Amino acid sequence: MDQKHLLIISLLLLIIQYTTGLEAEQRADRGLVYPLVVSTWPFKDAVRAAWRSVHEKGSSAVDAVIDGCSACEELRCDGTVGPGGSPDENGETTLDALIMNGTTMEVGAVAGMGFVKDGIKAAKLVMDHTEHTLLVGEMASVFAISMGLPGPTNLSSSESIEKWTNWKRNQCQPNFRKNVFPENSCGPYHLHDEKLNSCSEAQGKLKLHSNLVGRHNHDTISMAVIDKWGRIAVGTSTNGATFKIPGRVGDGPIAGSSAYADDEVGACGATGDGDVMMRFLPCYQVVESMRQGMDPQRAASDAISRIARKFPSFVGAVVAVNRNGVHAGACHGWTFQYSVMNSTLDDVEIITVAP
Repeated sequence: MDQKHLLIISLLLLIIQYTTGLEAEQRADRGLVYPLVVSTWPFKDAVRAAWRSVHEKGSSAVDAVIDGCSACEELRCDGTVGPGGSPDENGETTLDALIMNGTTMEVGAVAGMGFVKDGIKAAKLVMDHTEHTLLVGEMASVFAISMGLPGPTNLSSSESIEKWTNWKRNQCQPNFRKNVFPENSCGPYHLHDEKLNSCSEAQGKLKLHSNLVGRHNHDTISMAVIDKWGRIAVGTSTNGATFKIPGRVGDGPIAGSSAYADDEVGACGATGDGDVMMRFLPCYQVVESMRQGMDPQRAASDAISRIARKFPSFVGAVVAVNRNGVHAGACHGWTFQYSVMNSTLDDVEIITVAP
């Protein structure tokens, strides 16, 4: 390549850089702060991966969410995302994941998926290559492998097996069972005490499962991205609640609960006690509240307060983002942190939200 062609290429690159910077300045002048990446919890590397995708590569919001959540799965963020964490009562790890396109309102999700480590990519395959929204269990795994994802793979790790072994030694306590009688400390469980032939003592077997929900055993990544065209997408990934009853599906793969997006309004991500939160569809509530005129802070606080009024002991949080890139969080029962990256920041910013 001669010097003339090199000069032309250099000039084109300068024009692209100038145009990109000018577009960013124009958006800022209009109060628009995007591209933007927001994620539950201080998952900085996942947010950086999404930011590189949407900002440096110019990827779409959907693809940036995939890149960010995939990074978290590979890193096994806090042991609660991706393979190798959160064993169920049988010691097995399964994955839940969701992707939502806020432009088309398409959703793809998988739940209780074993043997495939790429939860968010499997969810995108559901969205892109089926007319369905959610695939579950073994057949979700079969579908993902048939579509080219690696598998079957053992999703357990030495850490998850050790955690499960210690739990068994502790007579399978705490657990998510209530109003049942175990034949022995770890089940099987029955509605009646076979020895007494009575259910009068069942209340004594009540387990307060909220004790199982905490920062490092129940922290779904829920990520929202606004790309440079203002398109919005959200995604989630989790290996669920530690020591859950096999077959349990939380809020992670449920659109409107763990995440929701609409280009016309904004987006929301949630984390916490999914068994309670999914009864209220908090992220759908957040987006609809913003549609009705609430700012992100008020919408987030309102959604959380609706749950807290009915379940005062629940723990959870939401982060709300409007279509202009303004964000805010609200929580109950714990101190919550979320991560933000946009063109006004040098690196990922962690925002702490008090209950």
